Amino acid sequence: MKILIDGDILTYRAAFSCEGQPLEDAQDKIDEIVEDILKNVAFDATSENYEMFITGKGNFRFDVQPTYKQNRSGKPKPEHLQDLRDYLVEAHGAKVSSGQEADDDITIRAMELGPDAVIASIDKDFLQVPCHHYNLNKKTLVKVEEFEGLLFVYTQILMGDKADNVFGIKGVGPVKAGKMLVGAKTERELYDICVAAYGGDTSKVTENAKLLWLLRKEGQMWSIPSVDS
Repeated sequence: MKILIDGDILTYRAAFSCEGQPLEDAQDKIDEIVEDILKNVAFDATSENYEMFITGKGNFRFDVQPTYKQNRSGKPKPEHLQDLRDYLVEAHGAKVSSGQEADDDITIRAMELGPDAVIASIDKDFLQVPCHHYNLNKKTLVKVEEFEGLLFVYTQILMGDKADNVFGIKGVGPVKAGKMLVGAKTERELYDICVAAYGGDTSKVTENAKLLWLLRKEGQMWSIPSVDS
């Protein structure tokens, strides 16, 4: 069992909780979180059981929609954030993404490892990935099946994601979106329902899908599912 840790979450959590304190305190906080993950998931606190990922420069999603995550710009960052990112690379061997988000790198690695992989994060977007998921806040471990993951991302396509400045259909939340997708048995059926809900606007469905869908392979963008899928 390999644990894939969302390092972006760790750096922000440790940095904010140790604001105004020495850097060493924030580094210790990082180590505590990692040890807690390993204790609760792997039962063996060794570096062989996990891989760490953080987001680097560039993101293809800005080419899809320049306003992606624009609502986050200008917000102050905690003082130790960059030092903690460096610490994750040096002390925990964190891999830094390029041209895409750490979420994409984590998903790509999870697909390589198969359904027994564990993603450790609090980011709900990972619930589209068919594998095990460990929630750092709730300290719970759940498994997402393949179609369950597809249902999650197409629900997001309908409702949007305010956290990432991605807009869906006005008035459509998770409950209404779920009802709209009831009865779909294939990804193509999920897609067709979304297109119909957007009044036939395939470009809007495609835009949201490319913004919200996490990469499964390097360079593999979301594409319209075939009729047989």
